[in-house]
Amino acid sequence: MAVAGGTVRGRITALLGAAAATRAAYRALTKRPPGGAVLWERKNHAGRTVHLHAGLATATGTALAAAGAPGLPARARTATALAVLAAGGCGAYDDVFGADDARRGFRAHLSALRDREVTSGAVKLFGIGAAGLAAGALLKEHPADKVLAGVVIAGAAHLVNLLDVRPGRAAGAVLALGAPGLLRGGPAGALAAAPVGAAAAVVGDDLGERTMLGDAGAHALGAALGLAVVTAYGRRGLAAHAAVLIAAAAAGDHVSRAAARDRRAGRDGRDGRAGRDGRD
Repeated sequence: MAVAGGTVRGRITALLGAAAATRAAYRALTKRPPGGAVLWERKNHAGRTVHLHAGLATATGTALAAAGAPGLPARARTATALAVLAAGGCGAYDDVFGADDARRGFRAHLSALRDREVTSGAVKLFGIGAAGLAAGALLKEHPADKVLAGVVIAGAAHLVNLLDVRPGRAAGAVLALGAPGLLRGGPAGALAAAPVGAAAAVVGDDLGERTMLGDAGAHALGAALGLAVVTAYGRRGLAAHAAVLIAAAAAGDHVSRAAARDRRAGRDGRDGRAGRDGRD
């Protein structure tokens, strides 16, 4: 069988490559976390101290495997590296610099911008959005398709982040949402295999409450799923996915703002993990 991104062999190569690269990065980060271990430590829902190494590891593993998957066109490789690394980088920025920011939802961060304050949430919002549009422009020809593709990539990144409120939920969602894509031919199959492989590599540690994806991992994995969708569908399919993702973002923003009001009123019963991940 020829080695190509659309063949079974190509998908398996991307899947196993992502898993191997993610585990290698995870081990390296655990031994020598950049900036020191404390920088990447958080309290989870049970009050246990966990680290965020799974996030950086999955972003790295996904980008390497997807960009290096056999048979992918050059533009797909470039778009993948751009979108996944930008999403992971913006997420990591928020993981580090937004840890103590109690503001939730798009409105809060946009309001801060009006007051000339650039929050870490605003960096995510505009950084991932811009990267999604740039990746969409590389993958599609018609201007409308480019915009829809950008919305799908950024929206998918945000959706997975919204789901990261308890151990294993975001990684499990990536496995469930990405699995059908493994059956597709063409670049979409390989692009779906990369985040699935990366998520599978850390889901055990996530469920075991030793690590969490954080914004870096959730956004990177979501962006990769979005890229797989973009390469698989035409305009109608992209429009349908974009509508669903926009609705999910609006609902998530409403929930985030309601939770923030509850916290300010002293009625919040949510845990540290729920407050940190998927918050904006």
